[in-house]
Order: sequence, then structure tokens, then C-alpha cells
Amino acid sequence: MQLEEKLKLLPAKPGVYLYRDGKGKIIYVGKALSLKNRVRSYFQPGAQILPKTKVMLEKVADFDIIVTDSEVEALILEQNLIKEHRPRYNVLYKDDKSYPYLKVTLADEFPRVTITRRHVKDGSRYFGPYTKVGAMNETLRLLKRIFPFRSCKQKEPPVRQRPCLNYHIKRCLGPCAGQVDSDRYRGMINEICLFLEGRQEDLVKRLAARMDQAAGALDFELAARLRDQLQAVRDVVERQKIITGGFEDQDIVAAAGAGERDEACVMVFFVRGGKLIGKEHFMLHGVEGFGQPEVITSFLKQYYTDVDFVPEEVLLAIEVKDERAVIEQWLTGKKGSKVTLKAPQRGDKKKLVDMVAVNALLTLEQHLLEAAARREGTAEALAGLAEELGLAGPPHRMECYDISNTQGTNSVASMVVFIDGKPANEQYRRFKIRTVEGADDFASMQEVLRRRFKRAAEEQELFNSGLISSKEAKFFTLPDLVIIDGGKGQLSAARHVMREQGFSHIPAFGLAKEEEQIFAEGRSAPMVINRNSPALRLLQRLRDEAHRFALAYHRNIRGKAGLKSLLDEVEGIGQVRRRALLKAFGSLREIEQATPEQLAAVQGMTKKSAQAVYEFFHK
Repeated sequence: MQLEEKLKLLPAKPGVYLYRDGKGKIIYVGKALSLKNRVRSYFQPGAQILPKTKVMLEKVADFDIIVTDSEVEALILEQNLIKEHRPRYNVLYKDDKSYPYLKVTLADEFPRVTITRRHVKDGSRYFGPYTKVGAMNETLRLLKRIFPFRSCKQKEPPVRQRPCLNYHIKRCLGPCAGQVDSDRYRGMINEICLFLEGRQEDLVKRLAARMDQAAGALDFELAARLRDQLQAVRDVVERQKIITGGFEDQDIVAAAGAGERDEACVMVFFVRGGKLIGKEHFMLHGVEGFGQPEVITSFLKQYYTDVDFVPEEVLLAIEVKDERAVIEQWLTGKKGSKVTLKAPQRGDKKKLVDMVAVNALLTLEQHLLEAAARREGTAEALAGLAEELGLAGPPHRMECYDISNTQGTNSVASMVVFIDGKPANEQYRRFKIRTVEGADDFASMQEVLRRRFKRAAEEQELFNSGLISSKEAKFFTLPDLVIIDGGKGQLSAARHVMREQGFSHIPAFGLAKEEEQIFAEGRSAPMVINRNSPALRLLQRLRDEAHRFALAYHRNIRGKAGLKSLLDEVEGIGQVRRRALLKAFGSLREIEQATPEQLAAVQGMTKKSAQAVYEFFHK
């Protein structure tokens, strides 16, 4: 159906619209109270639209709509679709990375506190997101010092005759050995949630009451532990700044850089019980041409989709009139009580949002300066590398190869790609070595490069015939520089294959570990590069990344192979059950320590197969 015909059939109902380009890819997701009015407005002759929107509309070849019952439902669906498809022309605050959260696994009988980058609806509570991993790790260390929650990785603690070391050093209550019941343990978990919510004053009252109760019962050991917890929490409270006269819970939001460039900084200050307990900043991308109201509106919808705690008041540096009512309605439903968005014009609250706006501007300026310095440093390193290696110019695309195995078993290889000196993770490739027996790194390197360059030649032929596009090909793009992790032998083996496949014109060098020597074809002695030069450091980062990527893949393969080879000997355990056991317990050691009941609880297992596994390890 033609675009004009589809526009005529649009319903005057709330919903979500998805614009697609000529290849069917979603390039924009939006919501509307009336799909008919909203979508048609984009295509009206003489419509006043932003330059960026005009560029987008030129690429729109088709659109889809999803009708909802209300505008709030449309808002929720819009954010879920943006998160899933990452459309090019939407304002995005996560770019290509995911921020970490602290996760409290409330669905478990004995919950854990873990770090995760995936926010899913599994009954857990998520605190964050944290833009600084160091700050999150410091918070987790503080929690471990104050609260004796379990740190074992299993969903349920393994049953033990004796508790682990953490119990004996007062860092765990010992649920694995039956030293604590679930009610008492969950009471501690509730206190952890109070702490993470910023409700330290409520936590202080609870700990003080429990300490007095323990002292009254003459349980002086428990009272002493509670006293230490209480002091640790009070130390945190004393470091927090009182910024309001009441006991409000507020988020204060301001943006800097909107409309001036393609990225902006949004700063959020968290006020709990009238005290400033922390702040986070987020870099938004795709904001060029948008004003602050549009940027803050997009941020609010994306940010509060991913957080569990919503305060009763969100203070904004600028009014967001267009979607204020629907966002308030959505947040009120999420919180379960009234939530308001305010843009104060005078008084103490105005001073607060102004303070946050100043911090947003300073953070943006620092970010831009650091980005400029990184670009200059990378450009200097690439130029220096070209000079040191005698290249025609700075290499745009660099590839590095590494082999990993354990005494010749489970051999794998990695191909890591840097574009303009930066990791291009989506272009990394990994290989299982198929034709080489034993620990022969030379032959393994040849197999990998032969497969890589043979595939490149095939894809180039298909591309020239019009059968595939460059985006569909995985090895179509050739490197400007190849780095082999190894010395003269590995480099010689690699160059032999590159000549064989017709790619000898691509420069290749070997970078040996420890001595950090660089080897070139036709030269018996290694090349000398200043150890402190940016060029060598760039090569080292490339080589280290290839080694990390290969080692991670090898460990994964080795772990699965070890589990497979051992469990293959157990009657009734096939591929599906083996995979389920590994997913549930994580390692052979944990499977060995599991009870028949725990083994039988794994999806796909039966009592008979669980007993067979248990007896295999214990008889």
C-alpha cells in the first residue's frame, strides 16, 4: 500500500507509530494521543518541522502503527520499542552501552545483592542506573561491610554441613547451614533496600530499636554488631548534605547543550528525606535541533522506564508542557501515589534546579574537553604508528589476531577490530580451530587467516555481482593493518597465507609479548619503538584486547567441554539436561555439592536423573 493511502486510513486513537526506511529498518518511534492527527502532521505541505526531522522524513518509506487504549499505554509501549530497536532519529541517553544496576533478588528465599546490566521483570528490585562503575562498587563494598548478606552465586544457597568462611568472619548469616531463618534474613534485606533508597534515617531508627532490644535481652554480642552497623550508617548520613527544610523525596533534573550539538548532558540530583544522597549524569545523543523541553521529556520517559523508585516530586530546570500530564499520570501509576513535575520559578527550589543546571554545564564542558583530548591523542598515536611502521598513512582499520588453547585442546582464535584507534566491538569475530591437532599456533594462525581472507574474497565477488550489500557481509571490509600476536614464526605463517589468498599488499606485523618487540617481514631484527610512545601503547591495547577476547572464548569452550565430557558418563544426561545443569549451577563444583532435591528442581530433570548425577559424584 502506498504511503498516501496509509495516511488516509489512520485512526483518531492513541497509539505508537514506527517509521521505516527503504530496507524496512525502524528509524523513529513516536507516540500520539491521536495517530491520525500526529502522523499526518509530518506530511502536510508547508509543515514547520526541524531540519533533522526533515532529513528523517526523506528516508521514510513506510510506517506501522500500534493502537493502544490510552496515551499512558502508548508512552510505555513507545519506550519499550525505543529500547528494543534503538532508532537512529530518537533521542537516546544510553548510546551503545548499558549502565549497571545493583540488583536485590527479592524472588529468592534468601535474596542476594548483585551487579547487573540487564533490567528485567523477575521480581527483583533494581537500584541505579549508575554511570560510574567505581561509585557502584564502593556502594556494594559498603553494603557488605554493614550487612551480612550471602555472596554465593546460586539462586538458593547450597546446603552445607558447616557454614562457609564468611559466616565465621561475620560477613554472612549462614543460611546455607541453617543458621538463620528466611524471615530474619529478609528483614535484613529490607534494611538494605531502605539504605539504597536513601532512607538512612528510617534505617537508623530500626537499627537503634533492635540494638536496644538485644541489649535488654542480654544478647550483648548481637547488640555490639548492631552498634557497629548503626555507626556505619550514621557515618554515611553525616556525609550527606541537607538541602531542604522538610523531608521530601525529590529528583532534580537539568540539561545542558540541547540544540547546540548532537549531544547533551542531563544531570540528576537525588534528594531523599531532605538530604542530597547522590547524583548521576547521562549523555544524550541525537539531540541536535531539539530544545531543552524536548530533550528533558525524552530523558524522563527513558530514565523512569528503568528505575524502580520514583519520588513524589520531580523538579525540572525548564517546563515540559506538551507531555507533562501524561508523564505525571504514568509515574503516578508506577509509584502508586501522586507524582508531580514542577519547574520552579522562584524560591529555594529554583536555586536547587539552577545548581543542578550549573553542574550539568560543567560536566558537559569536561566531557567535551576529554573527548577532544582523546581524539587528539588517538590521532597522534595513529600518525606516529604510520611513521614508525612505514605505512602510507594512518591506518583507519586495524585487525589483530590471537590464538588461545590449553596444551593444544579447545583451540580458538580471536579477530579484534579497531576503527580510528577505537574498539569496534560489533566487528569482533571468534573462531574455533577446525583442522589443527595439538598445540600448533603457527598452523592455527594460518587456518584463521585463510578463513578470514578467503571469506573476504568470496563476499567481495558477491558484492560486485549485486547479490549482497556491504552491511550483510561479515568479512567484506579489509584492514589497513594486520597485527599478529606473536613473533617471527607467527608472522611468517600469517604472511604465507596472505600471499596465498592475494592479500599480500596489506601490511602485517608481529607484536611479541613481554619484550614488546615488533617484527616485520624480511627483517631479522625486531623494530625499535620507544616504549612510552603513543603508537606502541595503541598497539598494546589492540593486542591485549585480542588476547582478552580469545581467552574469554577459550574459557567458555573449555568449561562447556569439561562439563560435557564428564556428564556424558552419567546415564540419562543428554545435551538439554547438561545445558540446564550448567545454567542452574554454573560449574561442576557446584553441581557436585548439590543435593538430589536441588538437582531435581532444575528444569528438565527428574528425580531419577537427579539421583544418577548425585551418585556419580558421591560413589
